[in-house]
Amino acid sequence: MNIENTQSQMRKGILEFCILSIIRRGEAYPSDIVEEMRGANLQILEGTLYPLLTRLKNADMLTYRWVESNSGPPRKYFSLTAKGQAFYSELEATWNELANAVNALASKRESLVSTVTAINNPIFPDSPPPTNL
Repeated sequence: MNIENTQSQMRKGILEFCILSIIRRGEAYPSDIVEEMRGANLQILEGTLYPLLTRLKNADMLTYRWVESNSGPPRKYFSLTAKGQAFYSELEATWNELANAVNALASKRESLVSTVTAINNPIFPDSPPPTNL
């Protein structure tokens, strides 16, 4: 099993949520989304972003407006629709539930490791470990 593949799949699973999170704060130009994602150490290529933005727009989650540019062609700025905002809120709740569940599982494991370590390395080395575990 390859860790890079698993990491890539995990990132893909949260990509839509991250993009909506950026756009939720205000209108966003695609290259700005790419830069903000990179700044958060989440790599995304424009070839991945544009189809995702189109899909979200076709699902009425996003709208856009054209803005004339001082250099080059007009730019398309995306913003959330009311439906997109509601969808984002649902995704955020789901993300929070998932993050809490994963953190709870991870902390239980850490707690178990600490308990086993304490049992295997008692403060009083001459006393036997508990037998009722």
